[in-house]
Amino acid sequence: MKHHNLPTQLSELTAHQALDLFRRHELSPIELTRDCLARIDDMNPSINAFVHVVHDEAMKTAQESETRWMNGSPCGPLDGVPTTIKDLTLTRDMPTRYGSATSDAEAPNTTDAPVAGHLRNAGAIFLGKTASPEFGWKGVTDNPLHGVTRNPWDLSLTPGGSSGGAGAAAALNLGMLHQGSDAGGSIRIPCSFTGTFGLKPTFGWIPQWPSSAMSTLSHLGPMTRTAADSALMLASMTQPDARDGFLGNPRCPDWNAPPPRSLEGWRIAYSPTLGYVDVADDIRRRVDEAVMQLAMLGAEIIEIEPVFSCPLDTFNTLWFAGATQVVEKLAKNQLNEMDPGFLDIAERGSKISLARYLEAGRERTALTAHMQAFHQKWDLLVTPTLPLSPFAAGFNVPPDGDHQDWMEWTPFSYPFNLTQQPAASLPCGLDDTGLPVGLQLIGAKFEDMKVMHAAMLLEARLPRLSPPPLR
Repeated sequence: MKHHNLPTQLSELTAHQALDLFRRHELSPIELTRDCLARIDDMNPSINAFVHVVHDEAMKTAQESETRWMNGSPCGPLDGVPTTIKDLTLTRDMPTRYGSATSDAEAPNTTDAPVAGHLRNAGAIFLGKTASPEFGWKGVTDNPLHGVTRNPWDLSLTPGGSSGGAGAAAALNLGMLHQGSDAGGSIRIPCSFTGTFGLKPTFGWIPQWPSSAMSTLSHLGPMTRTAADSALMLASMTQPDARDGFLGNPRCPDWNAPPPRSLEGWRIAYSPTLGYVDVADDIRRRVDEAVMQLAMLGAEIIEIEPVFSCPLDTFNTLWFAGATQVVEKLAKNQLNEMDPGFLDIAERGSKISLARYLEAGRERTALTAHMQAFHQKWDLLVTPTLPLSPFAAGFNVPPDGDHQDWMEWTPFSYPFNLTQQPAASLPCGLDDTGLPVGLQLIGAKFEDMKVMHAAMLLEARLPRLSPPPLR
């Protein structure tokens, strides 16, 4: 393919732009993949976003993609687009280490998890696996096996987690499409901290196999630099798979349907604190300003406090019990290789009674019903994604605060894992120190397109964020 004048540098291309250039024979998947791999080699020693990179296989797949494009016969809607997979997701011919030294380094997978298979079948070019904390257990990204992942906006800071490797890679456009997972905020937290977009879809849209230790708290989803690229990714990720025992509503929406011209007629509830969260002043200002743009788009905005009472104990009961299941499957001599924080919550989970676990399930059901009723009146709920800015890497909680557990500084994200609603994080500006701020858009179950369309319209009115050069 001949390389003509590109609309932007390769390092700035979106997936949509890359596909358009492939279609017009103005860019080759080989060129784009080579560029991504070179930038990974250059930047990953600083950020530690990738735990496994497949140079030879990626270039081989790119050559096959170029041939298809030259013949006018792409194999699917993502043919030739550089893509990453999280280290918690089984991927054929790559190791899946779960960020844990207890995993087998010599056993690459022989099969794809559904989401990896769907992306592969759509033509995505896998660059490698992105970092996660051990078994995805916390809201930052470091683990005993691979070390600390860092935020490209400031290498002394965390990118969040557990999909922190994907968030850091997305911010630097080391691949255009990134698969994340979210059982308590693990897509939205790193998107907020890295200035990227991500959606935790309604539970059941994207098949999961093997099932997560966190069971029905866990959602898979896209992480990208634009909402439109996430929609493109969702169209492939949401294909059903018979191995998933929790398959959701089979009526998949048209993820690539264009948004409406405005939000006229929409009623949006804005809750800056949910009634119980202490939010930093500069974050509140940025979110307030973005909400004003929603009003400029025609939506009726009403500030509402509170929305519900804090469900932290409910979430912790289910989360700690999930951690216990992981540890119980390991040999005792493996425990000294593990993250002490993960072992701590597993120990707490082992003390939860069956009666309390079942009670937490009832509390979860009540909260879900409450939010279903809430959305009979409101098209969307808007909150900050996080109440604070990125903090020092290598810590589970801000070192200068009084938090004990990561869930205490992520109060806006985990409630919507309990309710299984679609929730997206959209970058809405910079805090007073020049770090990204995220706004969260939440919709009723199976109303993901309202979230995506509001995000697309709002994104067009907000500045696009790019981290400064690494230093």
